Amino acid sequence: MPKSASTRSRSWAGVAPDDRRAERRALLLDTAFDLLGTEGWSGTTVRGVCQAANLNPRYFYESFDDLDALLIAVYDRLVAELQAEVEKAVANAGDDAASQVRATVESTVRFVDDDRRRGRVLYSEALGNEALNKRRVEAGFAVAEVLSRGRADQRVTASFIVGGFSEVLVAWLDGRIKVSRKRLVEQTTALFLKVGT
Repeated sequence: MPKSASTRSRSWAGVAPDDRRAERRALLLDTAFDLLGTEGWSGTTVRGVCQAANLNPRYFYESFDDLDALLIAVYDRLVAELQAEVEKAVANAGDDAASQVRATVESTVRFVDDDRRRGRVLYSEALGNEALNKRRVEAGFAVAEVLSRGRADQRVTASFIVGGFSEVLVAWLDGRIKVSRKRLVEQTTALFLKVGT
């Protein structure tokens, strides 16, 4: 049975108001991530998130203007987590381009494979919601910009690589491409290196 707001408030006794708000925001993000990653965006509503989080809807609106704002925050948090994983992997890789590309590919594949909800949110569910899809496109171009190192002559190639890799990941996660994780990393790394040269 869901806890009432007063019951939940008692569980936060002694917690500073700003910390309470931050805790409720994190709970909403975690809950929305789970719903988006399992039920999809069409099954992720303000009411559903609040019920699953056992929070009164007024607490939703203290952190987010609307559902789109919450979904974008979930997406942005995942992108930041993925970026941290990639940066760590690249820092531990060799200095040569092949090692760094492999580290990038391998850490990305591992990130979405270790928790399939991540891949669904990053690559599939974003297509069904206009605000989320806009953010997905922006994130893709940001990655392409990093890959092209700001060189205009490399932007097309970088965008092609990012878009193609995303599509391959979706197909692999959905089971339409049936290869092992190791084989996927090997093949996509080889393609990155071939197309990028």
